[in-house]
Parts: sequence; C-alpha cells; structure tokens
Amino acid sequence: MTEATPPEPQLKPPFGVKLSYGLGAVADSAWTAASGFVFFYYTAVLGLPGSLVGAAVFIGLVADAGVDPFFGSWSDNIRSRLGRRVPLMLVAAPLIAISVGLLFSPPPGASQPVLFAWLAVTSVAVRSFVSMFHVPYVALGAELSGDYHERNAVVAWRTIFAVLAAVVVTGLAYSLFFQGEGGLQKPERYPGFGWSAGALMLVCSLVCGVGVLRFAAGLKSVPAVPIHLLRRLPGEVVEIFRNRSFRTLFLSAAVCYAAVGVNGAFNSHAYVFVWRLQPEMIRDVTFAFLGGMFAGVPLTPLIGRRLEKRTTVLIGMALVVLAWLLLGVPRITQTFMPAGQAAEAPIAVLVALAGVGAGICAIAYYSMMADAADEHHHLFGRPREGLYFAGLGFAFKGATGVGVLISGFALDLIRFPKDVGRQVGAVLPEPLLQRVVFSWTLVPAILVLVGMAILLGYDISRRRHAEIAAALNGAHSS
Repeated sequence: MTEATPPEPQLKPPFGVKLSYGLGAVADSAWTAASGFVFFYYTAVLGLPGSLVGAAVFIGLVADAGVDPFFGSWSDNIRSRLGRRVPLMLVAAPLIAISVGLLFSPPPGASQPVLFAWLAVTSVAVRSFVSMFHVPYVALGAELSGDYHERNAVVAWRTIFAVLAAVVVTGLAYSLFFQGEGGLQKPERYPGFGWSAGALMLVCSLVCGVGVLRFAAGLKSVPAVPIHLLRRLPGEVVEIFRNRSFRTLFLSAAVCYAAVGVNGAFNSHAYVFVWRLQPEMIRDVTFAFLGGMFAGVPLTPLIGRRLEKRTTVLIGMALVVLAWLLLGVPRITQTFMPAGQAAEAPIAVLVALAGVGAGICAIAYYSMMADAADEHHHLFGRPREGLYFAGLGFAFKGATGVGVLISGFALDLIRFPKDVGRQVGAVLPEPLLQRVVFSWTLVPAILVLVGMAILLGYDISRRRHAEIAAALNGAHSS
C-alpha cells in the first residue's frame, strides 16, 4: 500500500518541538479570549442592536467554518520542502494580527450600517486567517505521534499554552486597558487592546512555525493528488462524513459549541449588570476559570489511563453543566443574590469548576478526533487529518456563530436597553436580570446535555485504536 501512515506508535517528538508546537495554541486561544469582548463592545458600548451584532458575528463564523475544509484539504495535500502544514501557518500569522487590530478599531462615530459592515467584514477576515493557521496546526499535532496516550501529552502541551495565552490576554484587558470602574464601558480603550492581542498572536505563531519546521518537514508525505482542490473537496467532505465516529464527534461538538457561544456572549452582561463586578473582579473570576482549565490538564492523562476517552469527556461536560446550573438556578430563584465583592468568591469557585471540565474536554476531545482520523485512514485508505480537524473547527465556528446569533436576538427579545452600556453603575429591573441569567446559564446547560447524549454513540476504545494502529503499520510494512 503506498498511502502514508500515521507516525509509528513509539515516535515521540523532542521536548523542543513540543514546546514550540504548544506556542501555536496562542493564536486561537488569544483570539478566543479577545473575541469574548466583541459582543459587549459592539452592543453595550457602541450601541449596535444585538440582532445586528449577532448577525454580523454569525456571518463571520459561518464564512470561516466554510473555509475550514478548504484549508484542511489544502494542508493535507501540500508538497513542499517545509512539509504539508507549516507553509500555511507562516503565511497566516501576520494576517491574523492585522485583522484582529482592525476588528477592535472601527471608524469613530460610524453609523449603524457602517458598524455592521465593519464588524461583518473584519469578523470574516479574522476567523478565516485564524483557520488558515489553526487547521493545519491541529492536524500537525495528530501527526507528531500515533501513540494512543502520547497524543494526550501533545494536546496537553497545546492546552497549557492555550490557558497561558488566555491568562495574558485577560490580564492585559482587565489590568491595563479596561481597569477601573466602568473600564469596559469606555470605547476609546478597545483599539489598543485589539492591536496588543494581535501582536501577541503574531509573535507566538511565528515562533511556533519556525520551531517545528525541521520536524514537520521530516514527516512522511502523501502521494500527489492530480485532481484540483476545488473539484476534489466536495467528495472528500462526503467521505469523512461516511465515518460514524466523525459524525458523532462533529454533532456533539456542534451542540456543545453552540452552548459555549451563548454563554460567552452573555458573560460580560452578566458580570457587569447582574453581579455588578468591577473589571478587576471580572479579571480574577476569569483567572479562576483559566486556573480550573490548567488543573484539568494533568487530570486528563490520569483519568485517561483508567477510563476511556469518551468517559473522560463526559465527566468534563458534566462538570461544566453542574457549574452553570449552580450559577443560574439560585440567582433566578432569588435564593442567592450577592453583588460586587460579595459575589466574586462564590462565582469564582463555580467558574473554576467549569474550567476544570473545559480543560478535560479540550484535551480528550481533540485526542478522540485524532483517533477517529486514524480509523478513517484504516477504513478508506487515505489520511484526512486536516479535514477531520477542519470538521471540528467547522463545528466550533458554525455552532458558536449560531450561539452568538441566538444571543443577539435574545438580547433584543428580552428588551435589554441599548443606551445602558455607557452608564456606569446603572441598575436594571430584577425580571430583566433574571432573563439575562437564564440565557447565560440554563440555555447553555441544556444544550450541553444534548451534546452528551450524542457523544454516547462514539465507540473507539483503546483496544479498537490498537487494532487500527496495528493494521495501518502492518499495511505500511508490507
């Protein structure tokens, strides 16, 4: 058989390669952290209606999700002396930085149509360029090792740097750009934040690309495909959906990421108007979440040694649901209604619990997708790592876009006042606050429960993966 196979199970990338590879997670993670401010900035601060902001962000996410398979197939089939993945990563790095800066720098005094167009166009640009880097990046991670457990270690490095990047961006936001009372509600502070986040993403992306260059160039290549990318891509996408494991992971991820989109869109509204947290308190609560994610990193390999990856992910999802329910139900029923400093500690504890669950999912879920890609290679005779992780990216971005779109219409539906954003210390009616909390916690929790039910259909165990790896390596040696 002439097709390339996954790396031999005993292959372990050197420490320096894993370190450099981990830095690449900064691009996506820093963008995710920065994007958490977009919904609040354009609705509460700039006064654009929630439905328009949701629609603009949705356009960006759907367009981005649409290009993911393109970049996945492209990176699967690149033939160069730099390997398959790295060329796209190096080109994408400066484009990411420029587009992030522009997203947070709309023209001063722009009308609503201009703001909507600016947000839509820059959202498309940012997310497309992040995909151009991230899709080949995560596919490269699946190629660094074919070992069932070593893959958890590779993803753990990626997750560590993702958490650190989120810590840095959060620290920049709340300790520098938005510090002080009402800091989040001052429009002049957002452009500097956007350009700083873009610069961080640029430096780390370039260091990652250069650091993995030699190792990536030495990985096995695949035979050239004579059919043009745009002609072969539809058939390749149909092919990956023929694998039941991929379909299960894709659908589960789509539902859960929609939940993340809804929860994330309402984060700042809940912290500022419901819990009345100052920027420094929001920073500390966010650090609690990231600290929980960081704690989930060493836990995941330990749990994974004893339990199957599917069970590990279900545990992580259950922790997230529990945290959201404990945040939402007592506040809606008015049995827990602290504000300001009194609310900070209990919220931080529950957010940290959600962070532990998210950290577990972040590692084990990507590792499951790598195993599913191996199964695809075994079943269909050609590696599709790029398309597999593009599919996961498609689920993340498309579903998150749906979540933000839902949040935008929900914000208008609950009649959240558009002129309250710049009013520091504004007090909103209790029924309105309860509707914000319901949208922030209970709706996402229900969606994650649906995602958990779908994930029960995934059945690649460690024994099944060992059989797949043995078959692939046997075919290669023959």
